[in-house]
Parts: sequence; C-alpha cells; structure tokens
Amino acid sequence: MTGAMGARGVVFLGSPAFPDAARTALADDRLRANLRRATTTIRDKRLAATGELDDWEELRAAGEAIKRHTLRHLPYYLERLEESVTAAGGTVHWAADAAEANRIVTELIRATGATEILKIKSMATQEIGLNEALADAGVTACETDLAELIVQLGEDRPSHILVPAIHRNRGEIRDLFAAEMGHWGRPAPEGLTDEPAALAEAARLHLREKFLRAEVAVSGANFACADTGTVAVVESEGNGRMCLTLPETLITVMGIEKVLPAFTDLEVFLQLLPRSSTGERMNPYTSLWTGTTPGDGPSAFHLVLLDNGRTDTLADEVGRQALHCIRCSACLNVCPVYERTGGHAYGSVYPGPIGAVLTPQLVGVEHASSLPFASTLCGACYDACPVRINIPEVLTHLRAKAVEAKAGHRRLPTLEALAMKGATAVLVSPARLGLAQRAASLGGRLLSRRGRIGRLPGPFRGWSDTRDTPAPPAESFRAWWRANRAGGQR
Repeated sequence: MTGAMGARGVVFLGSPAFPDAARTALADDRLRANLRRATTTIRDKRLAATGELDDWEELRAAGEAIKRHTLRHLPYYLERLEESVTAAGGTVHWAADAAEANRIVTELIRATGATEILKIKSMATQEIGLNEALADAGVTACETDLAELIVQLGEDRPSHILVPAIHRNRGEIRDLFAAEMGHWGRPAPEGLTDEPAALAEAARLHLREKFLRAEVAVSGANFACADTGTVAVVESEGNGRMCLTLPETLITVMGIEKVLPAFTDLEVFLQLLPRSSTGERMNPYTSLWTGTTPGDGPSAFHLVLLDNGRTDTLADEVGRQALHCIRCSACLNVCPVYERTGGHAYGSVYPGPIGAVLTPQLVGVEHASSLPFASTLCGACYDACPVRINIPEVLTHLRAKAVEAKAGHRRLPTLEALAMKGATAVLVSPARLGLAQRAASLGGRLLSRRGRIGRLPGPFRGWSDTRDTPAPPAESFRAWWRANRAGGQR
C-alpha cells in the first residue's frame, strides 16, 4: 500500500474526492459483484448470531456506557494502564502522531538487529503507514493475516476493516499467489486451484518459515485493560497467536481509545465483537497477554499508545462518539453506499460509514470534506453498531463543519447558500410560495417528457445526472385543498 500522510499523520489518499472515486468504482461490475456477495454473507451471519441473544440490546447499551465512561476519564485510565503494564514487565511509549509512533517502533526493531518482522492485522499500523516507514529504514514487514497478505502481495490497499481483500474473488487471489509468492520467499504450489482450502494451505506454507525464524512481531490491539495491563487480540486464523508467542520481542501499537477500565469489561465486548464482525459466538482465537512471563512468550513487550488526532476528536462533544468504535465492520456490511463502491473510494484505511465520520476528524474535516456526504443517512449503520454510535448524527454534524470550512475560504457566498436564502424568502410567505408552485408547475410541464424531467438545467444538473426527476403536478396540494374545501368536501 502506498499513500500520503494527511494533515495529522494519517494515511489518507484524499484525491480523487469520494464522488469521483465512487463513480469509477460503480463502473466496475466485478467489484460490485464481489462486494454484494461478501457483505450479504457476513450480514446474514451477523443477524443469525445476534438474534440468538435475548439481551442483545442490553449488551449494546452496556458497551456504549463503558465506552462513554472511559472517554470521559481517558487520562486516568491511560495512566493506570501504563502503571499496570510496567508492573507486569512491559514498557509503555507515548506517541503524539504517526511520525513519532513510526520512529519509536523503528528504533525498537533496530535495537534487536532484525531486518524482517512479522505483522498481525492492525488498523492502527495501517493508519500511520508503519510498513512504509519500516521499508524506508531497511526493515521488511511481512503480513501474516491471510487477507492482509493478499493485499501486500498485490501491492494493494485494504478495502474493508474486517476483510481487507473483500474486493478480490478467489480466482484473482489464486493468480496473485501464483505470480507473487516466489518474490517473497516460498513460491505457490504448482497447479494451485481457487479452492479456499488450497489457498489457505499455500499461505500457510508461505508463512511457516517466517514464523519459525522471526525475532520481532508487531501487533495492534482490540482492547487493553487498565487495571491489569492485559492486552487482547481476537482473530480467526491463528496467525496472531503465532506472532504473540514465538518472537522474542512483541511491539503493540494501540490507539488510546482502545483502553477499558477493567478486565471484567471484556465480558461485554467479547460478546459484542465476534457476533458483530464475523457472525460467530466467539472468535476462534482470543489471545490475552499481560506484560512478560519468563520462559513463556516474548521476553520483551512494548506498548505504543497512539494519539494521532484522537485527543482533538475527543474535544468534539458530538464527534467523539466515533472513538467508541471497536472495528467490527458491521456498519460497512449494511451500508448501501459501501456495498456499491467498496472501500477504496473512501481514500482512507477506515472505509465505510465509520470511516466517513472518523477520518475527517483524524485528518481535519477540511482535508476530507467529501466523506461526510458519502451516505444516504438511512440509519442502518446506527442500528447495526454494537456500541450504538449514532453515525448519522455525526455525519450531519460533520457536514455542517465541512460547509463552514469551505465558506471560510470564500469571499462570495456559494450557490447553495444563495439557494437556501432564496428558499427561505419563498417559504416564509404563502403568497410567494403559491407563485413559486405555479411557476414550477409550468416549467416542469415544459421540461418534462412523459411525466419525467430527464435533465435539469444549470447548477441542478448534478442532481439529474444519475436520476430522473418527477415533473411537478399541474395543481399544488394547497390549490386542490382550497378548491375542494370551497365545495364543502373534507
């Protein structure tokens, strides 16, 4: 993956803007078919898994309450986490932004003398562009998650939080393995088919030697418990478990919002996360570790606590709820926009509805002004979110900020602002509204064909580029009401 750092150190490919990138994605029939098949399957599994629990809504409310409480007292719980990790034999590092986090990780790896490391799937390390920073320092980072490996071999970018290679089908993956695995070590088996078992076996053989000789692994974290210093990673393949046990040094990069007050809080989130992400009652691998233990696992553990715009996001009373996110991807799988455009159109490592509210806050809304508009505001994401993030509310909040940011750079009002002022002048006066309705009815009849207006003139053309507009009725409701009421009908 290649990308540019946003204003606050987040990998963000903000060009082209979402509308232009989405238009390109919509023209890719194979992409849309891959997305529809995958999101439908995950969505159905999630509904079945959550439907088994009578107290699902109570669990959601509990998760939301824990997250809200934690963010309200975040400095306290982060300091307590540092104390707990240090007492358990680990070392805590604080990183204000991506550059500092990358520098810390790079120096820790250089101190071991390693030139190749293993990576566990991590959104935080993608956010800061760690792989690219390590490559510049002469260190090769090998992704061990199957989907992340697919993305890495294809020099691609993730397009989904849970399933980064969701935009590729099995045939594409087989061709990619056959062509690229030899450049990264062991070549793919001859006669490789596109059967899932065959593809998984090819990846297993490719990674086995790397697991056995690795000295350093880098992970993310799903949760970290402030009272015990315990860090948790959930996964489905076992690659994470290998990385967490075999190397001598383990470095975890974690966004500061991932901290939980107590170990007992995991009871809530280890029910919410697997059901919302993979539609399973429990993840096949749930790994917990607390500092270091002599003779068992890594002998050195480093926890890098990453801010990178999160403190700024926390200051926004409406937008801060985006920090509740547990990266389950449920909102992506129910979003009609994401299902048709995929993740690359968002230009961020955080795609879909959560990316549309999180990325603008991390990079600055002025640098991602099109993302809050990448939604129909249908509310499906809010209904699916296991911690009840009101994404539509945050979207409308950020839309206002985006408009204000643009207005701040203009000396003249925008066409939209002028149109709103004109609408206000019309709507406050019944007489003017009546005149406008009659004018619209006359103009609509002139422009329409068979009751539809195919293309609107001037600045309204953007609306009609992808949809037909019904012609205004010959008689307005107000006129109909006056005529019928005058005749004694109700």
